[in-house]
Amino acid sequence: MQSLAAIADPTRRRIIELLATRDRTAGELVDEFDLSAPAISQHLNVLREAGLVTTRVEGQSRVQTLNPAGLDDIGDWLERTRNFWSQRLDALERELKADDERKARKKKKS
Repeated sequence: MQSLAAIADPTRRRIIELLATRDRTAGELVDEFDLSAPAISQHLNVLREAGLVTTRVEGQSRVQTLNPAGLDDIGDWLERTRNFWSQRLDALERELKADDERKARKKKKS
C-alpha cells in the first residue's frame, strides 16, 4: 500500500498535517522545515505518487492540496486491521472467562 509507505516518514506526515489545515505552495512548506526546497519537493513527489497530494497551477505558483480520497486507502486498511484484532481480542476474552469459570467450578468441587 503506497499511501502507508508514504506517511511512514515523519516529514511527509507533517506535510499532510499542514495541508489538512489549508492549501500551501511548496515555498510555504519549505518555510515550515529545516530542509532544502529540493528535499521538500522529493517528499511532495512521494505524496503525489501515493495519491495523497495533488498540485494545481495558479499563475507562477504550484499549490499543494491534500487529496482526502487518498486517505481512504489508509482508513480502509485501519478498519480491516481494527476488525481483525477486535475479533481476536473478543475470542481471547471469551476464552479467559471460560477458563476462569472452569477454575471456579474446579475449586468449588475441592
